[in-house]
Amino acid sequence: MKNLRIYSSTKTIIKKKLHQYVKFITQDLNLSLRSLEINFIDSETIKEINKKFLSHDYSTDIITFNYSDAQNIIDGEIFISVDDAKENAKKFKVKFLEEIGRLVAHGILHLIGFDDTTPDQRKKMKNQENQLLKKNKFILLM
Repeated sequence: MKNLRIYSSTKTIIKKKLHQYVKFITQDLNLSLRSLEINFIDSETIKEINKKFLSHDYSTDIITFNYSDAQNIIDGEIFISVDDAKENAKKFKVKFLEEIGRLVAHGILHLIGFDDTTPDQRKKMKNQENQLLKKNKFILLM
């Protein structure tokens, strides 16, 4: 997929499958992809990013940076902590790649204007994540 770059030092992240997954999500949501970088990093690195840019001194599973003003155009960066994703997968008893799929969908939803700061927003976002994952996770798990 043009304009999508995936960076990962771990072999568990299969870039070709993620390209297909993002393509299906953007088609499902009728989005235009201007530029998207998805970076798979460790918990220490995401903690540094979280502290530097968001003033939070802790690790988190995902951070997104949106550079687009339009809700139907993706232009941004997604940082995913592989360490936190592994912990989430154990905690929620799902496969690691399924958790990665959820986080990628979550990041894309943030980039098109979804938020999760209130309970109502979290519920709406979680429902959309579940729909996208249910429809497209076969790509990641084959």
